[in-house]
Amino acid sequence: MAEVVAYNEKINPVIQNMNRVIIGKEEVIILSLVALLAKGHVLLEDVPGVGKTMLVRTLAKSLDCDFKRIQFTPDLLPSDVTGISIYNPKEMEFEFRGGPIFGNIILADEINRTSPKTQSALLEAMEEQSVSVDGRTITLNQPFFVMATQNPIEYEGTYPLPEAQLDRFILKLKMGYPTFVEEIDLLEKTSLHHPIETIQAVMSQAELTTLQAEVDEVYVDRSLHTYIVNIVNGTREHPSTYLGVSPRGSIALMKAAKAHAFIHDRDYVLPDDVKYLAPFVLGHRIIITSEAKFNGETSEKIMETILQATHIPVRREFD
Repeated sequence: MAEVVAYNEKINPVIQNMNRVIIGKEEVIILSLVALLAKGHVLLEDVPGVGKTMLVRTLAKSLDCDFKRIQFTPDLLPSDVTGISIYNPKEMEFEFRGGPIFGNIILADEINRTSPKTQSALLEAMEEQSVSVDGRTITLNQPFFVMATQNPIEYEGTYPLPEAQLDRFILKLKMGYPTFVEEIDLLEKTSLHHPIETIQAVMSQAELTTLQAEVDEVYVDRSLHTYIVNIVNGTREHPSTYLGVSPRGSIALMKAAKAHAFIHDRDYVLPDDVKYLAPFVLGHRIIITSEAKFNGETSEKIMETILQATHIPVRREFD
């Protein structure tokens, strides 16, 4: 019998609402909400057609948020993302018209299909929560959440994100194919109409902002701070890594662990939260040496080795 997971009563309606549309991907749903509640952003890498876009649309609709989609192409300009100033002859002055970045939940579709200059325009907005246009700094709407999708980088015609830009994403996720039974269920549910057409918002933007503030108050024991830093130091000292995780990664792991604890109806973080999230938060921040890559080493294997070797705090250490 499958274990029944108890979720926070405030966030559970969102999870159940999304489960109606995204079949068999509750883990991805939970991790997306972890990033959102931690005020981070997600990089979703997978092959076309597995539901990446639908995931973001369902999240936005469930939260009554303004959804914007940016389809990244090789000819996309930074101003196509941030907006542009247009001269108004009647008022005899320039007026700023915001681009699609001025939404609440942004789908940056196939971000690795556009030039690094345009990628940087989006990633700057993610980091600073604002955009600079014609010498003015304009604050973005809140809540603000970006889920960027990309096809695997071995496909032709892509511009892989540099390590410094990958570091801006709190989590990197994969959807994966549905199971045999899940795919049959998917066909049955979409035979007449798509489930996303019938779902309604179950949380307001104001309620979401309140929950983000509550996540900030989740308690993290000092022993868990030590645990996080030990894991991060493991990425820096591992013989297969050319460059380990930065302090930004340590902070990201702590914030994600707080959100994960909150979703599971706790006001304190456990070592299990940190250990579970570490591969999703830290894996894409590691640079592997060329020799290690040649020998078949991957960030997943490195993280598994580090987590096995790192001492886990026991309950008495929390007292």
